[in-house]
Amino acid sequence: MENGIIEAAYPIDFRKKDAVILGQLLKDRNSVVLIGMKRVGISNFLRFFLYHKDVVKNYITDGNLHLFIKVDLNDLVEREVFPFWILTLKRISDAVGKSSLNKPIKKYIETLFLDCIQSKDTFLTIESIRKSLSKIVEQNVMPTIFFIRFDRLKDIVTTDLFGNLQGLKDATNNKLAYVFTSFRGLSYLAPSVFKKPSLSLFTKDLYIKPAEKTDANIIFKTYTDHYKLSISSSLEGWLFAIVDGYVQYLQLALIFLHETKKVIQSKDEIFNLLSCDERIGLQSEELWESLGDFEKATLLKIIRKEPIGEKEKMKAKYLWDTGLINQEGKSFKLFSPLLDYFVRQKDISSQLSVADFTKKENLLFNFLKENLGQICEREKIIEAVWPEVEELGVSDWAIDRLVARVRSKLLLQKAGFEIQTIKTRGYKLITV
Repeated sequence: MENGIIEAAYPIDFRKKDAVILGQLLKDRNSVVLIGMKRVGISNFLRFFLYHKDVVKNYITDGNLHLFIKVDLNDLVEREVFPFWILTLKRISDAVGKSSLNKPIKKYIETLFLDCIQSKDTFLTIESIRKSLSKIVEQNVMPTIFFIRFDRLKDIVTTDLFGNLQGLKDATNNKLAYVFTSFRGLSYLAPSVFKKPSLSLFTKDLYIKPAEKTDANIIFKTYTDHYKLSISSSLEGWLFAIVDGYVQYLQLALIFLHETKKVIQSKDEIFNLLSCDERIGLQSEELWESLGDFEKATLLKIIRKEPIGEKEKMKAKYLWDTGLINQEGKSFKLFSPLLDYFVRQKDISSQLSVADFTKKENLLFNFLKENLGQICEREKIIEAVWPEVEELGVSDWAIDRLVARVRSKLLLQKAGFEIQTIKTRGYKLITV
């Protein structure tokens, strides 16, 4: 297991179908966009692909040395162009530092990075990235940069940034490949920049759907071992039927079982308990809010068992491509009963005006109140509100949405408090 990354110890045939396709694309030096619904398990799959020692020889099989460079854009505090490029250069330097490349090259790239940190010059940083990648390629090593959560950059993507990404590939004679992860395709994130004709030459789309049962079972075993859970075969079967391979639902369900001392007697009982859990409800809401209006309307039609025409299906193609909707013959259903339940409750809950705080909302409000007038960083909010899932990561959306709920309820309560947003850092509670 490398650096304590549990996915590095997964069986080599984990998500084999996806690994074969991704490996072949990288063998051909194609760039790829991994697209999937939010928290479906792309990060889980990529940790396996990045760190399993046998991935290259099993799935890329071109006889070359490969250098995987992971640039996690969750680490980007300021979503601006220079921080993006300097983070990319830093991760190149980090990856080279851990590689088998010789010491002069490691020192050369480290010096380029230090010079860019001092200059804070965007042009110099991009040029240093070009020099670094060219130096790597000169050693007959194939670099692949993995941009994790590229959708976080949608507001700063410009034709210049796109041009620079293409320019880096050209500078390495197309030996550089990119892997972007996003809940949507690049043309959806920035249609005026990533235009379909030029995009088709730049990247290939690979949709990552919820895990099949054999793969979900690997994840399941990893987390049951982690939480030291003893789960009966019947409860295991019920869980798989409810979460249907969606990694975040599975992880949250196992956290719930770790916390509860209740003996589960039936599938209906575990479903009722999970569907009422606030963390799972918030995850369902994040899935719902990531959809466009037409896609939401399509989900509502499906749960009402209304017919879906071919034109409608094409317009809402994303739902089928990502596995949000499963098709059996001519009938459709939502991939998980948990999301189905959330969508069915959506119309009812949207008509209610409830001012009482839920458990998570109360934790957030109390934490902000304890630090009245002080900036509460996002990381500290996660520690205070989501300590049980901190290691899995909490999305920006989940934090922002919870803050929005507390804001609206404070207005309803006429409580005399207001939550201010502190850009790039967090939130602050003040009296009004």
